Amino acid sequence: MSLIQCSILLLAGGRGQRMGGQDKGLVTWQGQPLIAYAQRAARPLTDDLIISCNRNHDQYARFADQLVSDGNDDFAGPLAGIRAGLAAARHPHLLVLPCDVPNIDRDLLAALLAAANKHPDQPLMVRHGEHWEPLLCVIPTALKDAFDTAWQAGERSPRKIMLQLNARAWQCAENDPRLTNFNTPDLLK
Repeated sequence: MSLIQCSILLLAGGRGQRMGGQDKGLVTWQGQPLIAYAQRAARPLTDDLIISCNRNHDQYARFADQLVSDGNDDFAGPLAGIRAGLAAARHPHLLVLPCDVPNIDRDLLAALLAAANKHPDQPLMVRHGEHWEPLLCVIPTALKDAFDTAWQAGERSPRKIMLQLNARAWQCAENDPRLTNFNTPDLLK
């Protein structure tokens, strides 16, 4: 399996509304912060691991090669973190991964990167069943300006931008447990 050279962005910059305002990446599950699971799966695949966070920088720093922020205190959403990651990435591709999928594994990420290698100029998004996972994707960093232009035009949906840029789907089983989001306190139980 041939992998593309990539930077990896772990998204942990949200407001944590569904977690009662807690910083979701630092919420503990089975004795470790959620960010540790994403970092463990991603670390062997890159020498440029980036975390997008808007608070608790000292706690996140030990999990990353570099940290980025949205550039404001408004928690502008995942697209703001993706734009910051695209600007900071040191490689031609950016694999994006949310911090709240602790069951994700290196095999899934490696297969996603191998699939992205087949059409390296197009974004690739995970899709399971009919559901797109725009925060689990591979984006050519050459598309940074297209993301910035869409942002300036008011677009805030990563999925819409990637579909406009002819994103391809990487299909997973509809109920793949590796894609389960732990984004509420009830799901952590």
